[in-house]
Amino acid sequence: MAVHMGKPSTAGQEPSVEEPPDPGARTASAGDRHRLTALQGLAALSLDAMASVAYGPESIVLVLAAAGAYGMGFTLPVTLAITALLAVLVASYRQVIAEFPDGGGSYAVARKHLGRRTSLVAAASLILDYVLNVAVSVTAGVAALTSAFPELYGQRVWICVGILGLVTAVNLRGVVDSAKAFLVPTAVFVCSIMAMVVVGLFRDGPVSTASAAGHASVLGEGATTVGALLLLKAFAAGCSALTGVEAVANAVPSFRAPAARRAQRTEVALGVLLGVMLTGLSILIGRFHLQPAEGVTVLAQLADASFGHNAAFYVVQFATMVLLALAANTSFGGLPVLMSLLARDNHLPHFFALKADRQVHRHGVLALAALSAVLLVFSGGDTRTLVPLFAIGVFVGFTICQVGMVRHWHRERPRGRRRKAALNGFGALLTGVSAVVVTATKFTDGAWLIVVALPLTVLGFERINRAYAEIGERLELGRIPQAPRRPRSLVVVPVSGLSRLTCQALTTARSLGDEVLAVTVTHPVPEDQRAAEALRRDWELWNPGVELIELPSATRSLGRPLSGYVRELTRTHPDAQVTVLIPETEPAHLWQRILHNQRGSVVAHAVRRDTDAVICRLRFRVMADRR
Repeated sequence: MAVHMGKPSTAGQEPSVEEPPDPGARTASAGDRHRLTALQGLAALSLDAMASVAYGPESIVLVLAAAGAYGMGFTLPVTLAITALLAVLVASYRQVIAEFPDGGGSYAVARKHLGRRTSLVAAASLILDYVLNVAVSVTAGVAALTSAFPELYGQRVWICVGILGLVTAVNLRGVVDSAKAFLVPTAVFVCSIMAMVVVGLFRDGPVSTASAAGHASVLGEGATTVGALLLLKAFAAGCSALTGVEAVANAVPSFRAPAARRAQRTEVALGVLLGVMLTGLSILIGRFHLQPAEGVTVLAQLADASFGHNAAFYVVQFATMVLLALAANTSFGGLPVLMSLLARDNHLPHFFALKADRQVHRHGVLALAALSAVLLVFSGGDTRTLVPLFAIGVFVGFTICQVGMVRHWHRERPRGRRRKAALNGFGALLTGVSAVVVTATKFTDGAWLIVVALPLTVLGFERINRAYAEIGERLELGRIPQAPRRPRSLVVVPVSGLSRLTCQALTTARSLGDEVLAVTVTHPVPEDQRAAEALRRDWELWNPGVELIELPSATRSLGRPLSGYVRELTRTHPDAQVTVLIPETEPAHLWQRILHNQRGSVVAHAVRRDTDAVICRLRFRVMADRR
């Protein structure tokens, strides 16, 4: 089964965008026209990776800033190390695409070569990745906005929640952005970053600092050495810029034929663009002697230094904000699909597999929105709090995928397997070390949440699976059941008074069972005793042919006496099918429901809790007066 794993993507949405006709290409079939070309795949599946440019370099700078200006000098070497890891990952995921053309990424690799439990770890890391992607993307987008308009900084949490609500509402309506819609903001963002790098490299004269004016610097002082631990922390923090590299491998079936070849081209193009942008930004950081400041992003300072505080500066900020918002939207397309697949495999409640009228996994969308909102409020809308948490889940997925590919080469034994296994093993070592380092260094800053949440999520998958297995065993799913038989049927009808509803209930009960038992609960209270006597007298006058059985109760309880009577009935008639028919009125208008008592719900709850009897709730619809 192909499951979208790794970084959230728009896989499975199959944007309806056609490639310009190519005389030399074969005519695409009707279904193939709705699949992605390499360029469209780059626009549809690279948003997360491109968006990470907005916070990846900043994560490196914030760690190195603790060592002052001397530490900032290591920005480029750390970025080059991350770029080298990027090259390893791109080469590795090209192999994943070739060997797993049906998609699935980390989950598919782990399920085949590392076992079900490891595949659930991959799924859990992806769920955390999806949720954190929304929170990180929204907060980073709002950070870009508040960098351009500092007066909004104090309202960033509410702005984050508002954007999340808007994205959620769009996804609940089933609106899915196509590759053509993704192409415009992606192109604007990439072109603006590239232009900023080129202009910044050749710029002479004074550097603008308007964006950082009035913001406190977070640069440390007095440091003359940089230790290995600090460099490892900066490397691990900067690896958050690698999120999204695996998205293409998850969506291979969404490409036009030959799908694997197109996906590999897209993967390489993504790696080249991402590597160039990361390296270019790190060079600018050193050239402009950037000092990280509170309340303004590194990208905003670089745009200010390259272009000046003019229209081009605001173009970069708005392009960043739009791209980050779209990157958050991809989680809403990926996580609900993943949850539906896990539900299909009995690892999540089955309602996550349900679709609404607009083909939307509504429960998955709402679950993602709720979890993301909690994270946004918990973090205070601060990207720096969320990015370290984000990286842990990503690195776990990377590492599992690389280890699984090593097992794959040893089992399949293709030509060049040692070279390929060495590549994946090296990638697993680097990403595994990064995961350990970022977890250890950020443990007290909130990384412990991921350390706790990841195994708890896996245990939750296992517990749900066992529960469904127990239900399946009781239902004898997969076996041929015994021939149906017709046991003696006893129908119990609770009665509180005489009405048309009572008549319909007894009529229905007689059609369902061999014997009908009308029961009423009496209480030792004067007014209740008078009501019971009136009911007894009216019942005798009506004479429906069904005996009225009185159940005395010392308290005003209604459910316990009825459930006790039904329990005794099932004990004395072990071979009979006992059904409790509960008559209820259904008003014409929704607001009128508060006018009715909830006796039916009370009785149904008590009988369901204390007995194995069948519960049948008979609704008598009260039509509205149309005069």
